[in-house]
Amino acid sequence: MTFKSSYQRTGNRATTSSGGGMGGAPMMIGGGGIGTLLLIGLFLLFGGSGGGGQLPAPQNNSNQVSDGGSYNLDHCNSPGAANEYADCRVEATAVSVDAVWEDILPAEAGIEYVQPGMHLFQDSTNSGCGRASAQTGPFYCPADTTAYFDVSFFNQLEQLGGSDASLAQMYVVAHEIGHHIQKLEGTLGMSNYNNPGEDSAAVAIELQADCYAGLWASHADKGEDAILEPITQEQLSAAIQTARAVGDDNIQKRSGGDVNPDLWTHGSSQQREEAFVRGYQGGHMRSCDYLNRNAYS
Repeated sequence: MTFKSSYQRTGNRATTSSGGGMGGAPMMIGGGGIGTLLLIGLFLLFGGSGGGGQLPAPQNNSNQVSDGGSYNLDHCNSPGAANEYADCRVEATAVSVDAVWEDILPAEAGIEYVQPGMHLFQDSTNSGCGRASAQTGPFYCPADTTAYFDVSFFNQLEQLGGSDASLAQMYVVAHEIGHHIQKLEGTLGMSNYNNPGEDSAAVAIELQADCYAGLWASHADKGEDAILEPITQEQLSAAIQTARAVGDDNIQKRSGGDVNPDLWTHGSSQQREEAFVRGYQGGHMRSCDYLNRNAYS
């Protein structure tokens, strides 16, 4: 999925940092959540790991810019940067996701959309939920309502069997902002990652965030104000491949353990694919009512 040639970055949608120290607070919500560090054998975020085997740490990403300590997004001001650099793509995706939810959330849930913070970092950073590193993976912190990304994570997606194609990366961003939508809805706190299982509230929350990512994709290339070119079947397939890659069963297998649904916090590969497709094909919040609230118009 590509940004139109007419798209030009205006202002700073994301903040940045390089390095960092320790922080402290109880919970992160990522591709899954932290607060579940006692769960054995699971990758708790997209890229984080528990016991029972570990994937290699992410390698340096050629799309990530480093100048020896300081880190900024000035390179994103150049024409076409959102299609060339992963960090610029993450920031620009947030602009697109904001535009979709600014319309959808009040119309279908009666809730005003408030933009989440967006923070891109290299190596490590402090958040309202504690210290994070590149190995942590992308996450959303409810304490400071900010989504955090080190784009070197996208290399690790490939190690899980996913794709680092543009829409696959953008799916990750839309998923994290999906957790912010749940925060605005007042439902994010239902995700008890210390009580896992294939029928758990944690899985329902994660699948809904996947569905919200699909909902974004269904609207992102529509309308005269859309900043994205029309989505192709190849791009859609890459996003679905990545949704499958971060399924609990695939992560358990690739981390050297057995598939154990009693430890799931995210949902299976099949469930995650179905959730994204459900949002993409349905295009409405009611299509993503994994919590059975019947709260959407």
